[in-house]
Amino acid sequence: MIGSWGVGWLAMTPTSVFARTTVLNPLRVEPVGVVVCAILLVLGSLLLVRAWLRLGQRLEGRWATAGPVVVRATWLWAAPLMVAFPVFSRDVYSYLGQGRLLHAGLNPYEDWISELPGWFMQGADSIWAESPSPYGPLFLLISRAVWFLTGGSPEPALLLFRLVSVAGLALCLWAVPRLARRFGTEPGWSVWISVANPLFALYMIAGIHNDSLMMGLLLAGFVLLTPGASRGRGLAGLMLVSLSIAIKPLTVLALPFAGLLLLRGAPGSPRWGTRAKVWTWCLLVAAAVLTGMGALTGLWFGWIPAMLTSGDAAFPYAPFGILGLGAGWAVDAVAGTGVRPVADLVYTLGTVAAIGFTAWLALTRRPVHPVLATGLALLAAVLLAPIIQPWYLLWVLPMFAVVRRWRGWPVWTLYLLVMVLVVVGVVDQLSVAQWISLFWVRITAAVVGLAYMVFIVFLDPKTSTLFPFTARWRSRGRPEATTHQTNQETL
Repeated sequence: MIGSWGVGWLAMTPTSVFARTTVLNPLRVEPVGVVVCAILLVLGSLLLVRAWLRLGQRLEGRWATAGPVVVRATWLWAAPLMVAFPVFSRDVYSYLGQGRLLHAGLNPYEDWISELPGWFMQGADSIWAESPSPYGPLFLLISRAVWFLTGGSPEPALLLFRLVSVAGLALCLWAVPRLARRFGTEPGWSVWISVANPLFALYMIAGIHNDSLMMGLLLAGFVLLTPGASRGRGLAGLMLVSLSIAIKPLTVLALPFAGLLLLRGAPGSPRWGTRAKVWTWCLLVAAAVLTGMGALTGLWFGWIPAMLTSGDAAFPYAPFGILGLGAGWAVDAVAGTGVRPVADLVYTLGTVAAIGFTAWLALTRRPVHPVLATGLALLAAVLLAPIIQPWYLLWVLPMFAVVRRWRGWPVWTLYLLVMVLVVVGVVDQLSVAQWISLFWVRITAAVVGLAYMVFIVFLDPKTSTLFPFTARWRSRGRPEATTHQTNQETL
């Protein structure tokens, strides 16, 4: 929290409380203060990772009664981040800008933030300057309401958007244990591995992402979709899933599996006629909800073409994005076609492949577990997209966690991945004044972060036991130590 006050993202507008005061100057203006805050941010984030790992260790073997402890820890870890400046991302400022666009009578799916006066001072990343909004109509209504209520003042707007993220957190904490209990997984462990995960607190609460509400609505909808559920309960579940699509349209991939959840438990594989009937019901409910949301915004279904182009908004960090650019460069070198047309073709093929994989999961004769299939479909969409963001991992973690308890290499690989994404998130997203060398601040944060990662994995007597390769490394060291000691005694 304190580190964010020095290197977190702050909008420099006349309506900003902190932009008009010098109280934070020692942390944001002085090089020493900036470096100290960057170190505090990376150390605090990794300390949170270690606390999470230690909590899991202490509760091992007691997961059956651990649910309240894990939920309480999750809330306590999230609480200080409510008053942090945005870290790990500044997407929240683009949320505010798109709300401003809608409030001004413009169409965020066709008009850009750069058309607004003073947009850059509002804090939005320049990658969104001329990109369509990738969000659904419900979230644009929320963004417009935040702009209207705050008048664009950043600090109150951040708090309101953070409350939206907290609402998503609350829904996830309500839904995940219920789904885990229903599918035979330990609820406490499922919450710990997915929602209490430090990435959730850091990227969803501190980073203020609407993915929290998207996942909360989707998971809550899944809870209500039970075999033999009353028509009212089933309708409510499908409406929640549809509202998730109205936050971020990507969760439309979950719609066929929402229908299969209503059929799960029936003897044998669902007949094609039964599937068609329930999928028709799902489509009707989703169409009604999304049409209503579109009518309220006046944008109707403008999110459909916008969703297909949102990947152009940022540099493609994803392997598939690099593959597309590589193909574009190769073809351009031979035929002079230009890089982007070929890359776009590769990205389109990736989208088609993700949709085809989702269709196969839904249409296969013996359907995969619907919640697991949702996670696989979302994972395919992420891996075959031109851009991957660290918090996308949180889309699939709950889907896998409520279906099966993991053991062995998937668990310790996740531990390493969480630490890497934390350090990458800090180093990549530091807000530093232009007269201070961003390069050296990043290097300092990276060195400190890597050093603490080494401590957690190799040197910490408690957490190092979680990594099997560390045990082998230590066992190889023991004979050498014994030989060295024997030689010393001989001498």
